[in-house]
Amino acid sequence: MVDSTKSVAFVRTEDAPSLPPPSSAAGPVKWLRENLFATPANAILTVLSLIAIYLLLRDFLPWLLNGVWNSDSLAGCREVLQGATGGCFAVLTERWNQLLFGFTYPTDLYWRPTVAFALFFLAAAPVLFFDLPRKLLIFTALFPFIAYYLIWGGSIWTPILSLVGIIVGYIVYSRLVVSSFAAGFFGAILAAVIVWIVGGSFVPDGFAVEGSMRSVPSRDLGGFMLNMMLGVTCVSLSVPIGIALALGRQSSMPLIKFVCVIFIEFIRGVPLITLLFVASVMLAYFFPPEATVDLFLRVVIMITLFSAAYIAEVVRGGLAALPKGQYEAGDSLGLDYPQAMRLIILPQALKISIPGIVNIAVGLFKDTVLVSVISMFDLIGMIRGPIPASPDWNGVYWELFGFASVLFFICCYGISQYSQWLERRLATDHR
Repeated sequence: MVDSTKSVAFVRTEDAPSLPPPSSAAGPVKWLRENLFATPANAILTVLSLIAIYLLLRDFLPWLLNGVWNSDSLAGCREVLQGATGGCFAVLTERWNQLLFGFTYPTDLYWRPTVAFALFFLAAAPVLFFDLPRKLLIFTALFPFIAYYLIWGGSIWTPILSLVGIIVGYIVYSRLVVSSFAAGFFGAILAAVIVWIVGGSFVPDGFAVEGSMRSVPSRDLGGFMLNMMLGVTCVSLSVPIGIALALGRQSSMPLIKFVCVIFIEFIRGVPLITLLFVASVMLAYFFPPEATVDLFLRVVIMITLFSAAYIAEVVRGGLAALPKGQYEAGDSLGLDYPQAMRLIILPQALKISIPGIVNIAVGLFKDTVLVSVISMFDLIGMIRGPIPASPDWNGVYWELFGFASVLFFICCYGISQYSQWLERRLATDHR
């Protein structure tokens, strides 16, 4: 007899729990299969790469881990190692101040460039991260004059007169009636330079004492501090000059266009090291005989002009990428040329040009090491000159060049990561 209570089929009232995926379709195994061993060719390249990494680490890790950090000479490092493999990193702990500040910058004044370096991040923040309050840009505008006073010292009236020159230049630009944005920009720079030179030449002698700080000549600057100063100064100056050159090359005024084209093509056809030799030897002849133009200023001028020419071409590419309708939009709104460029054209062109501008900025920062060939003891100049020339550290190279590589990598990688963040933030792939 069949039990009628058990004749009805069972129906599940809830879903059965999901089974875990196979081990080959999830987790690290899946990542390895998709990224390293997707095809036989990829598998072979992966194996060869692992072998190459192993061969490199086999010699590098003992040299790094067995390194000596406390010694007063290379001979002392060799005594500690006693024939074992290891780096003599004691040169970094012994000569870190010379690597960072040079060998002639006064040791009791290291706090001044250190404070200027810390203030640099505060000044750059409102420019790099535009969500911050715009009032912070006031400190950004004042920072170059504060940094100059901290690093070089001297009379406080020198940065004050320079600030007055910039203000006068801005007033000239805002009041000057021109049909070209580039012409107004160059007029502002010219007025600022004239006021700065004339004002600096006629500072009353009594003013040089008040508010003075211990003066440090430019020939005492050195180390990585010199590379940072050249990189930050030249990049900051070359970007606006490059934009003005790009606009001048597209100008409808024949004379301005001709000058910009000749300048850009000439600078791009000359190696940077040639311009540095010109700055070191020949540029002084273009100034009055009684004028003593500092070598640092001459190098800044040449590197800035070199970088501005390349940035001008990058910006010109961004301007050419914009459709003609964007220019017509400014005309339809009744905007004049400066307004249309400032409000419509340049914001879009600069977004497109971000990768190229950052690429030039990174290259420019690395190219600052070329100043060592004109007897400026930057970081590479210290590694090639005074430190190995000392009997205590003659023969130490890998540790010093590795330290320089780490410093430049940190700076360049930071610039690259900020560029990628800015591209995502501005969505440069969608105009």
